[in-house]
Amino acid sequence: MDLKIKDVAQLLNVSETTIRRWLKEKNIPAYRINNQYRFSRIEIENWVMYNKMNSNSRKEKIVGLNTHEAEKILANQMGTHAFSLYRAINKGNVIENVKGNTKTEVIKNAVRIIAKNLSLDVDVLTELLLDRESLMPTSLNHGVGVPHTRDFLLQKPYDIVTVVYPKNPIEYGALDDQKVHTMFFLFACEDKRHLHLLAKLAHLTRNEDSLQFLRKRPDQNSLLDYIRSWEKQIRHAEEKTFSS
Repeated sequence: MDLKIKDVAQLLNVSETTIRRWLKEKNIPAYRINNQYRFSRIEIENWVMYNKMNSNSRKEKIVGLNTHEAEKILANQMGTHAFSLYRAINKGNVIENVKGNTKTEVIKNAVRIIAKNLSLDVDVLTELLLDRESLMPTSLNHGVGVPHTRDFLLQKPYDIVTVVYPKNPIEYGALDDQKVHTMFFLFACEDKRHLHLLAKLAHLTRNEDSLQFLRKRPDQNSLLDYIRSWEKQIRHAEEKTFSS
């Protein structure tokens, strides 16, 4: 889906002037059609995900904007809804020991359960998720993946995140070559909320304590308790970052 400058400004909660400055500085991925800038939603997703990764663990730089300014923009994304990830996981589920020797097999097996809970067609949802993976692996590094679709939006008034633990860690095509032990299947009802949750999940995976906790494969109640506490802590820290 092609996005215009005003669309990206709205999604990232910044001014159109800021977007134009980033374009001039070549700090945001874009292309031109008839001398007008256009943006790929997938590339903007990748901007959100990879700008929150630890730069020391990256093999490539997706865009040039990895400065304090990027932190402030993404903090704004996360600060919009204080307990959004908690609510999304609460609406979703935690599925343990999903079988599969490959990413595709695990996604297919997980979707059989997820699609039923969402009252969606299994084959269609599987195809949408694998189509997104074919463009670029949805890994956040550090053993965490965030399977999601390209343009599909959940026809509900809320977002849903279902956490899946593969029976065995799987190869995922991650930039750090680590196998994935935890997958956050993300289904949002709005584009803004989709990017917001991606940013929050990317931020979560930069925290070593969070990663160690996820490696223990917590059940839904334990995970919800942890996420609620974590979101409460980052709320104050990121408001301070954005106001500085």
